[in-house]
Amino acid sequence: MSVAAHNPGGMAFVDLSVHPDALRRVFTRLGLATPGEPVIAQPLAGGVSSGIYRVDLATGRWCLKQALPRLKVAKLWEVPVERVFAEVEYLQVAGGIVPGQVPRVIGADTETGSFVMPFLGEDFRNWKTLLLDGEVDAVFAARVGDLLGRIHAATAERQDLAHRFANDTNFHALRLEPYLEETARVHPQLADVLLAAVRRTADIRHVLVHGDVSPKNILVGPGGPVLLDAECAWYGDPAFDLAFCLNHLLLKSVHLPQLRQAWVQAYGQLTTTYFQHVRWEPRAALEQRTALLLPALALARVDGKSPVEYLRDAQRQQVRTAAIALLRNPPADLQHLARSWFTTP
Repeated sequence: MSVAAHNPGGMAFVDLSVHPDALRRVFTRLGLATPGEPVIAQPLAGGVSSGIYRVDLATGRWCLKQALPRLKVAKLWEVPVERVFAEVEYLQVAGGIVPGQVPRVIGADTETGSFVMPFLGEDFRNWKTLLLDGEVDAVFAARVGDLLGRIHAATAERQDLAHRFANDTNFHALRLEPYLEETARVHPQLADVLLAAVRRTADIRHVLVHGDVSPKNILVGPGGPVLLDAECAWYGDPAFDLAFCLNHLLLKSVHLPQLRQAWVQAYGQLTTTYFQHVRWEPRAALEQRTALLLPALALARVDGKSPVEYLRDAQRQQVRTAAIALLRNPPADLQHLARSWFTTP
């Protein structure tokens, strides 16, 4: 069986999209398919870092996720596939805190670096798709802030989790290097500010961080938001999760400026409900770190390794200009940041 030539973590990578026998063995090992049952994977649209497949069997409809060693972006971005096991652990921990609001892990397969969860069907819609269609619901944004706040609060100052999720190398490879360090290379005049954000984020250990709280990884379900895709899981700075999520509201407000008031309300509601859970540190300290990180992440989503795809060139320049201004004159808090961002033409 052939394997991928490059995996920074060293684990052999078997591409399930081209090895049906390996795919069948995953489901038979987990007891979800009989040895002779056809196992056919239907690729699903997803992010840049994983292969995601729907598999319909007699036992049910399943979703399989396999981490890729090289991400599907224009710039070279390689990361260890072992990160998939951090995602499995995150979903198991978070499932005990917010049952039904993260996928349930059916089983993981160490040979292929993949895991299986139930397929969430027609009752679940992707939040990013809805936002880009102009459906900006501040009430749902508030529920996202509440969900994130509950996970952070329940995992705050937990030394057992700090040990289990000491994934500093993966978090650097998946988040700090491709977003902030790459942007510092593109904007050397801002390198001091951006690299200071890297050091500040890397040095803080307060909560279990998801690392990719993006609308594309949030489903709008019958019971509220469902948080997906936790392969960046790391015990560290809660400001990263909050800033990462708010950043997507800022970026989409540039894409759909006619909905300015709706974006302002969603940003405000998500922030308000999140901070209702903050007890592990002073609100002012966390809010300041978030406000400092937000413009750095905004700039990274136009000039880092993973630029958002929906902004036109003029809108990218608008984000670039606004983010650089905020990096040069840091906002005092998230409210000041919002006033600056949402009043920019």
